Amino acid sequence: MENKDFAKKLELRTKKFAIDVIKLSTSLPSTVEGKVIRNQITKSGTSVGANYREANRSRSKMDFGNKISICESESSKTGYWLEIIDELNWLDKGNTGPVLNESNELLAIFTSIGKNLKK
Repeated sequence: MENKDFAKKLELRTKKFAIDVIKLSTSLPSTVEGKVIRNQITKSGTSVGANYREANRSRSKMDFGNKISICESESSKTGYWLEIIDELNWLDKGNTGPVLNESNELLAIFTSIGKNLKK
C-alpha cells in the first residue's frame, strides 16, 4: 500500500474512532463523575483523528512528528479512560471492548510511525 493510500485509510479509521467514542460517551452516567469522564474521553478520542489530519498537512517532518506524537498520546489517554469506565462497570464490556481494542491498535500504529521517523 502506498503512503497516500495508507494515510487516507488511517484518516477514515480515526474519524470512525472519534464517532464511536462520541456514541459511547453518550451512554455514560449523567452524574458529576460521569460528565467529567465523558468530557475527557470525548476530547482525547476526537483529538486522535484531528491531529492525524493535521499531521498529513504538516509543513515539515518535525511538524509531522510532533502531530504524530500527539496522536500517540491521545490514543493512550482514550484507552486509559475506557479502562476506567470498564473498572467502574459503567457500561457493558461489549460496548467498550471494541473501542478499547481500536484505541490500542491506533496507539500501536502511531507509536510505530513515530519510531520510524526517528530512524
